Parts: sequence; C-alpha cells; structure tokens
Amino acid sequence: MDFFQSQETLTAIGWILRALVAFFFLMLVAKALGQRSISQLRLIDFVIALVIGNIIAHPLSDEHLGMEGSIITTIVLVGLYLGGVFLILRYPSIRRLINSKPILLVRDGEILQKGLKKARISIDILLEELREGKVKDIKTVSLAFWEADGKISFFLDPKYDTVTNSSLKISTEPFDFPRIIIKEGILNSKELNQISIEEEWVVSTLENLYHTEVQNVLLATLDKKGNMNVLLYR
Repeated sequence: MDFFQSQETLTAIGWILRALVAFFFLMLVAKALGQRSISQLRLIDFVIALVIGNIIAHPLSDEHLGMEGSIITTIVLVGLYLGGVFLILRYPSIRRLINSKPILLVRDGEILQKGLKKARISIDILLEELREGKVKDIKTVSLAFWEADGKISFFLDPKYDTVTNSSLKISTEPFDFPRIIIKEGILNSKELNQISIEEEWVVSTLENLYHTEVQNVLLATLDKKGNMNVLLYR
C-alpha cells in the first residue's frame, strides 16, 4: 500500500495502482450520487462534480500527495451532497434558493429578448434547441422555457400538435414491449422462462420460418401474440 501514501518517487506500477484505485473509487462515488447528477447537471451537481474531480486529480499527477486525504475529503463531500439533495426534496424554500426558476424565452410565437438576456443565451442556441425538438417554425411555439438543467422545454400551439389516435378517438390495443429472446446468437433463457416459452420452440421456429440457427441471429424479439421478429447477421 505504499503507493497510497505520499512518496518522493513512484514507480510505473505505483502510478497504475493509483489510477485503478481512483477509477473504481469514482465509480462508487458516481453510483452514490445517482443518475441525476450524471444526466442533468444542476447547480449543486455541477459544483460537487467539479470539486471532486479536482480533488481526485491531484494525487494522480503528484507523487508527493497521498490518496488518503483525497478519498476522505470526497466521502465527506458526497455526504454533504446527499444531505443537500435531501434538504432540497424536503424543504421547498431551500429548493427555491438553490435551483433556478425556469426562464420564459418564447410566448405565443414571439421571442422574448429579456428572457434570452436573463438566461445568457443567444437566439442561435434557442433555434438549435428547437430544431433538435423537430420545431421548424418559431411561430408554432406557444411557450418555451430555459430550465435549471440548461435545457429548453417548449410547448406547441394546440393547432400545431401532432394528431394522435386519442384525438381522433380511435381505439388502440395496450402497449406491448417485445421481449428480447435472442441477442448476438445467444438465447435468453431467463426471458423465455418468464413467458413460458420452450427453447425448442424458438429453435424450430427459426428453422421453419427463417431457415437459420440461433447462432446466426443478431437480435430476435417476441410480442405477446407470439410473433417473432428476427434480425440476422449480415
């Protein structure tokens, strides 16, 4: 464990061991922080990610610094972060203090310059976000907000909404998510057991309908009606 302490010099093996410890420790930290801090960097998430990254990086580049202090400090910060998240969820007043309110950018097809300045974004960024949302004309947007996580949410004017089966009062069957029974040439026995399907049935169906074997299947799914959809290796 000498590599863990401060050293005058570190061997190549010592640097490798430090990197491995830091990597798996950060994986545990990321697991503790949860997916929200990874997918949506709000203010508190950004601060904790920045500080932890800086703390862990120093022992990986300076042999005179041990890793013990960095790991202890990181554990304390993670505890403070989780406590902060709890307080945000528990007390609305603290939530309002830390999380920024949504900023109105578009109202009834008109861009609000005041909102753009407050959010510190340009029209180009607004239009880029709308294009990613498949919006071709700003005039079709009823409301658009700059959210606390740095993304733009928008609502189309009702007359430009996509027509759905519900709006046309067309009855539909309940949603059915097909089950993956073969992936990369391997049968998913666990999935087959859950739907009470024998492996022999899958093998015979592949032979009769697709004239192929399991190892030749890239992906195969099965819906609740027993319809198999097969994609072969090409």
